[in-house]
Amino acid sequence: MRLHRLEIAAFGPFSGTEVIDFDALSDAGLFLIQGRTGAGKTSVLDAVCFALYGQVPGVRNAVKGLRSDHAPPGAGPRVVLETTIRGRRLRVSRSPAWERPKLRGSGTTTEHAKVVVEEFEHGGWVGLTTRLDEAGDLVTRMLGMTAVQFCQVAMLPQGEFAGFLRAGADERRKVLERLFAAEVFAQVEKWLAERRAATGREAAELGARAVSISDRICETTGAAPPREPRPAVPAPRRP
Repeated sequence: MRLHRLEIAAFGPFSGTEVIDFDALSDAGLFLIQGRTGAGKTSVLDAVCFALYGQVPGVRNAVKGLRSDHAPPGAGPRVVLETTIRGRRLRVSRSPAWERPKLRGSGTTTEHAKVVVEEFEHGGWVGLTTRLDEAGDLVTRMLGMTAVQFCQVAMLPQGEFAGFLRAGADERRKVLERLFAAEVFAQVEKWLAERRAATGREAAELGARAVSISDRICETTGAAPPREPRPAVPAPRRP
């Protein structure tokens, strides 16, 4: 996945509209997000995660509280992310649910969460979906990670990577297999184990037949039976 452009409006500590051009930052191959405590470093990463999955990492996943407290009353929170995933250029626009002032009278009304996913094709943006569930499924399939796995593996500054390290072996294995397309190695390992078991059965059957033939020869000729054959694979040494 490569980030190209991020637009943040009335989101987290950003009361106005802020735009980050990741293409300009990544010309050198590496960039650093730095600033004083409370400057909004974490909120930039939260915005990326929210655009992709509709949620933010850890305890900050209170979607209704993502709107900036300093934004004008009628300004709706919005995040727009342009990114390339598996060679496909996508633009994801998301807005969390929030309470906006009523157009008539006093009080507020709930503005529901919204999403628009588009793909750049043939020189223009083509709509893919406006459904929350379809957008989540699309991103999960393309990235090969759920929101929890993405936060554990990709969002390193959030401290969630420690949770990945503390996770059980099976959980870590599933994540790493998805990240590095290790399914082929698992399939080879399974094939080798099956072949080993099949070859072992064939060797045992051949050995039994050889013993049976040897016994019949001994009975016919009156010769002494041969010594017990040594196992093809020696027993493991004791420590």
